Amino acid sequence: MTGQTVRLHPLPVRLAHWVNVAAIFLMVGSGWRIYNASPLFDFRIPNQITLGGWLGGALQWHFAAMWLLALNGMLYLAYGIATGHLRRRMFPLSPRAVLSDVLAALRGRLSHEDLTVYNAAQKLAYLTAIALALLLVLSGLAIWKPVQLHWLASLMGDYEGARLLHFFCMAGLVLFVLVHVTLVILVPRTFLTMITGKLKHG
Repeated sequence: MTGQTVRLHPLPVRLAHWVNVAAIFLMVGSGWRIYNASPLFDFRIPNQITLGGWLGGALQWHFAAMWLLALNGMLYLAYGIATGHLRRRMFPLSPRAVLSDVLAALRGRLSHEDLTVYNAAQKLAYLTAIALALLLVLSGLAIWKPVQLHWLASLMGDYEGARLLHFFCMAGLVLFVLVHVTLVILVPRTFLTMITGKLKHG
């Protein structure tokens, strides 16, 4: 395929990606402000990197971003399943391949030459991010309505358990974003493909 231009990311996938970027930024920033109002641990997030200005404002941003993330995620999954995009990009996936690629990444030997194919480490990271986003929404609903959704909260260890799950899922998603941005910096052509959807070989 040397010298050819191939379609890498369909328009719905690119739109979902950038909507997710905005939604996660809003959710994390406002979530940190909400956390500061009732910290789970013996530290606080610097107010300068939070969003909302005060608890009421942060809650409004957080709920708005939550519905945006949930709706966008449902549309992305529906598109991915209906068109086979998720199956083609994320599977097959085996523990052996994941272990091999993660070890290669830790040694700095993981190749990113062919951007048309996700390696096993990428597949696992993206599937984990989807799972974390789903758990964030579900645990957030359990925190928001612990009485009405008591059955959901009970699955997470009741209200405090849901808060802990919500926090650790947030931390995991932030870690994913940091690693993702680092890889984009190391392989900058991936950024353009998520804007144009096209990749030129050669």
